[in-house]
Amino acid sequence: MFRTLLLAGLVLACISVPFVPAREEDKPKKDKENPAAKPIERLKQGFWKARHDKFLAQTKKGGIEVAFIGDSITEGWGGQKAIWTKEFGSFKPGNYGIGGDQTGHILWRLKEGKELEGLKLKAAVIMIGTNNIGGHSAEQIAGGIEAIVKEVRKQQPDAKILLLGVFPRAPFKKGEKAAAKDKLNKKVGEINAIISKLDDGKHVFYKDIGGKFLESDGGISADVMYDFLHLGKKGYQIWADAIKEDLEKLTK
Repeated sequence: MFRTLLLAGLVLACISVPFVPAREEDKPKKDKENPAAKPIERLKQGFWKARHDKFLAQTKKGGIEVAFIGDSITEGWGGQKAIWTKEFGSFKPGNYGIGGDQTGHILWRLKEGKELEGLKLKAAVIMIGTNNIGGHSAEQIAGGIEAIVKEVRKQQPDAKILLLGVFPRAPFKKGEKAAAKDKLNKKVGEINAIISKLDDGKHVFYKDIGGKFLESDGGISADVMYDFLHLGKKGYQIWADAIKEDLEKLTK
């Protein structure tokens, strides 16, 4: 009897079980598209369109070998022409910064706006992401920055990319002269930890100069960032000093 049952079990074990494909509802759902990596235009905003048109004109004129790509912090170089010319003039730089821009706006300007089309850049300095902090996760923002890096690589394959970590920031109240260390936005560090991995040592070079803007106690002084976000003259000099040597190496 036992032998009969054993043989029966072996027979059943050898019977192939037909493959049943997973039902559509059983398949894992794909992650939603990263909103920080989606091109977004702001042409209905007059100042933004004016800046974009200016960029197209300076690109068409040519002669730019290093593009600074970013938001209002990059745009702010326009108010520091003496430092800009002294420290970067020999690199034949072009400022492509617009106040309020998030990663998606930069992507639109590069992909649809064609702001770099026709240039033969030696290098690009990218610093973006702070305007995304209120509405996106660190992972989403890092994904948006990665998309920008990939687009610049695609359009300017011979250019080296100096990817800067998002600068430190803190809440601002009028009249304050400093922001304590514990007030610094923690998401900035999370973003930078992710995008630092984009450094490949060949085409993309990551550098976090955020610490150079901080005081010895780890806080932010209004002398460097007048509203604990945007740089003053002292802050722009710190920025220039921190990357000039890098640009010299990357543009050789």
